[in-house]
Amino acid sequence: MQVILMEKVSNLGELGDVVKVKDGYARNFLIPEGKAKRATPENLKAFESRRAELEKAQADVLAKAQERGTKLESLTVQITQKAGPDGRLFGSVTNYDIVEELKKQGHEVERAMIRMPQGPLKQVGEYPLQIALHTDVTVTVKVSVLGEQ
Repeated sequence: MQVILMEKVSNLGELGDVVKVKDGYARNFLIPEGKAKRATPENLKAFESRRAELEKAQADVLAKAQERGTKLESLTVQITQKAGPDGRLFGSVTNYDIVEELKKQGHEVERAMIRMPQGPLKQVGEYPLQIALHTDVTVTVKVSVLGEQ
């Protein structure tokens, strides 16, 4: 299916690109999320008439994400969990725990933005984690997991 991208989509294209994607990806994700529209002649014409305002809106979103990124860049999040004497946690620290701690510090971040490549944290220690605020803006936050007896 041919679609027009209404915003930048990672690994797919930029705003205004006409790309061919699988039908299910377009119907179930891109179109319902407002990230794309079907590439019909009417939609192409309507997109070209709105291109300037869409580019301005995307630039505003990017600027806000960069501003939030500068606030989060050198942040350290401390999370305390029950741990055994060897440093293994009873349970784990997930992206939900990190989001809750960031909310306490006054930063609004969604769970899906936190990148945990090794999965939930199960040991006491410090971990650098990526937070993807925008497709072009990722910041590193240090998560310090402390154990309590």
